Amino acid sequence: MRNGLQAFLASAVTAGMLLFTGVGNAAEIGAHTMKLASAGADGSPLALGMAKFAEIVKEKSGGKIKVQLFTNGVLGGDVQMISALQGGIVEMTVLNAGLLSSLDDNFVMVDLPFQFESPKVADAVMDGPVGKALLEKLSPKGLVGLGYWELGFRQLTNSRRPIATVEDIAGLKIRVVQSPIYIDLFNTLGANAVPLPFPEVYTALETKTVDGQENPAPSILTAKLNEVQKYLTLSNHMYNPQAVLVGAKFWAKLNEDERKLIQDATLEARDYERRVSREQASKAVEELKAKGMTVTELAPAEIEKFRAKIRPVVEKFSQKVDPALMAQAQAEIAKARAAQ
Repeated sequence: MRNGLQAFLASAVTAGMLLFTGVGNAAEIGAHTMKLASAGADGSPLALGMAKFAEIVKEKSGGKIKVQLFTNGVLGGDVQMISALQGGIVEMTVLNAGLLSSLDDNFVMVDLPFQFESPKVADAVMDGPVGKALLEKLSPKGLVGLGYWELGFRQLTNSRRPIATVEDIAGLKIRVVQSPIYIDLFNTLGANAVPLPFPEVYTALETKTVDGQENPAPSILTAKLNEVQKYLTLSNHMYNPQAVLVGAKFWAKLNEDERKLIQDATLEARDYERRVSREQASKAVEELKAKGMTVTELAPAEIEKFRAKIRPVVEKFSQKVDPALMAQAQAEIAKARAAQ
C-alpha cells in the first residue's frame, strides 16, 4: 500500500513539474517587451506591417510578448537604429537593407539601380539563398536578420520642374538616403545629392534646403510630401527591400521557441506588408495626381539613357560585392525573369 501511494505521489509531482516547466510551446514562451522602431510614416505599408507583426506576436505568445511600436523615426533614423540595436537600446527595427553596406560591402548589391524590374524578380532574390547569405553576414556585427519586407520601387519628386529626360535632373538638389551609392547615383545624373535622414526630409523640402527627393509613391503620400513637391517622375530607378533586424543582445535572451515565434511572425507579416505595399503603389500615384502633383512617366527609350549614364556607378559598386554572390544573384534574376 505504501509503495503504491509513493508511486502515485511521485507520478503526480512529476506531472506537475512537467506542466509547470512547459511541455508544450505555450509554456516555453516567457514575458518580454520589444521596442520595434522604424522611420516609416504612420499609414505607410511599413507601419502597417509593423502593426500586423505586433498583432501576430501577441496572438502567438498569448500576450506574453509585447511589441511597442515607434514609427515616424521618433527614436531616430535608420542609421541610428543600427547602433541602437547593437547597444540593446532598441530590440527590433525595419530599415533600408542597402544601408547595411556600411557594415558589410555585399549589401550594396540590393541598391544597384535598375536591377529589379518587377516585385516577382526582387522576391526571388531576397527570399532565396542570396538574401539569406546577406543576412548571415550580420551575425558578427551584433545583429540578427530575420527577413525582408519592402518599400517598393523608388520614384523621383521635385518642386522646380517636370523631369522627363536625364538632362532635366541637372543642377537639382536631391535628398538621398545616407548611403554612398545613392550619393554617387544622383551626382552622376547631374544633380547635387544631399544625404539626410528621412524624418528631416519634409522640413528640408519645405524650406527649399533641397529641391527634391526620391521614395516609393506610398511613402511620398503618407509623409505628405506632395504638400511641398509639385512634380513626380515615375522612374522605378531602385527597388528597396527592408531588412527586419533584431539586436543580438536581445536575441541571446530568448529561447528557441521564442525565437521561432518571432521569426515566423516576421515572415507572416512580410507577406501582408508586401501585399499592402503593392496594392498601395498604383493607388498612391493616382491620389498624388488628384492632390495636384504633375506626374511624368519616363519613356522606355529615356530609361535606357538613364541606364547608360549610370553604368559607371553600377560597375563601381558591383566590384564591392563577392563575385560568387553577385553571379548567384544574376542567375536568380535571370531565372525569375524567364518565369514571368
